[in-house]
Amino acid sequence: MSERVSKSLKNAEVNLIFYFLALFLAFFSRKIFLECLGAEFIGLNGTLSNILGYLNLAELGIGGSIGYLLYKPLQQKNKAEISEILSVFGYLYNWIGGIILGAGIVISFFFPFIFGNTQLGLGIVYFSFYSILGSSLIGYFINYRQILLSADQKNYLVAIYSQSANLAKILLQIYFAYNYKNLYLWVAVEFIFGIIGCIILNWKINKEYPWLKTHKTKGRALLMKYPSILTYTRQIFIHKIKDFLIYKSDELFIFLFVSLKMVAFYGNYTIITTKVGQLFTSILGSMEASIGNLVAEGNKQNIMRVFWEITTIRHFVAGFLCFSIYHFMEPFISLWLGAEYILSREILILLVLSIYIGTSRGSVDMFNATHGLFADTWTAWLELFLTIVITLIGGYLWGIAGILLNKVITTTLIGLLWKPYYLFHSGLHLSYSTYWKGASRNFIVSIISFAVAHALLEMFDSTPQNYMQLFYIATIGVLIYLAINLTLIYLFCKGAKDFYMRILSILHIKK
Repeated sequence: MSERVSKSLKNAEVNLIFYFLALFLAFFSRKIFLECLGAEFIGLNGTLSNILGYLNLAELGIGGSIGYLLYKPLQQKNKAEISEILSVFGYLYNWIGGIILGAGIVISFFFPFIFGNTQLGLGIVYFSFYSILGSSLIGYFINYRQILLSADQKNYLVAIYSQSANLAKILLQIYFAYNYKNLYLWVAVEFIFGIIGCIILNWKINKEYPWLKTHKTKGRALLMKYPSILTYTRQIFIHKIKDFLIYKSDELFIFLFVSLKMVAFYGNYTIITTKVGQLFTSILGSMEASIGNLVAEGNKQNIMRVFWEITTIRHFVAGFLCFSIYHFMEPFISLWLGAEYILSREILILLVLSIYIGTSRGSVDMFNATHGLFADTWTAWLELFLTIVITLIGGYLWGIAGILLNKVITTTLIGLLWKPYYLFHSGLHLSYSTYWKGASRNFIVSIISFAVAHALLEMFDSTPQNYMQLFYIATIGVLIYLAINLTLIYLFCKGAKDFYMRILSILHIKK
């Protein structure tokens, strides 16, 4: 088993462990915090975090450009170049941190108008905001070097230390909330653990890279040596701001064209799809640094073999998610909240299509990023324009279904048709038809698997009356789908046999 595969597995395993720990603690802690601190304070904390999220837009692009530029010097073990790139990163992050701090102070002047009606008092509003702001600024002024761990396929270290500190923080907040019900104490713990996590992570970085010497004061001069940093930053920024505006606007458009009540109904669906999606993202996302290392190595045959492996994995995950969500999300919502919270079947179908396209295209997006292919900024403007036009028309005519129709159309045009062409033409330098000769098999296999498993599942009484019946039916349905899908994947999809042999090799080595 290569070092690259070993690191990817370790990243996936650690991310998976912390995903389940954080998921359990999130549901448990939220109940305690709501009961002991009050819904108004939890709402305030969420609102302030969202405000900070908009301020953090100033960063979009820099982290992605630095991560890409680190792959090659890491593969070549060029320590001097790594130190210089991180010095530039530190210099740029100093500026971004300063901008966010200034913007945060200006916004806080308006808090008496924004939060004037809160029963909590402006004291806790300011204390919470500046604590959250301070925790965020630590990452800009001090903790910027952690990007090296991610680019060096050691993101598991970031997860272990930062997530461990986060879990300890939540446990301590639960204790203080339950016993003292003091809002200031809860916020203070949030800020203190931000500092503790930073100190621990920097200690680990110094231990992993004792040779690393960064000088933020030299960053401005070094920026002239690496002009591609600003080029890539501008390109990535446009793509990221487009993603932010598109994927954060669903609730707003539903509110404008339908109702505030439907925002909550749709939110029940997205809570489930987001949590399930995060489970697979925590595994699949851990591969990007390893792919960056592979691309920097330059072995075309290995690059293509891994591309088809990941493409097949992505389509398998996309098909599995869509089959499960289509068949079992409505029964779950009916048992969880009540049948009145079920939305129309058209909305479910469009949601499933959007999830399939968005998940399956991940391999192409990942290889575009690791090849540094960000120059197609025109597609971001086109996607944003199409989103506005189609959403305005579709939302007015068909409500939520029209808003989701926009996602299907734009992701098909840009993500499904253009992005693979861009990768194969400008990155891999292969014929576009090469992609569709391989990828079309994945699409056909997913469609056949879904159709056959759906027909077989229809033979059962698939209307569960309780959670145990739902679990039983879901288990049968998933096993049927997996048996069909995995068989067809192995027989027809490119990269499947390579991935199968890789799994056997890993299991053999671990045994």
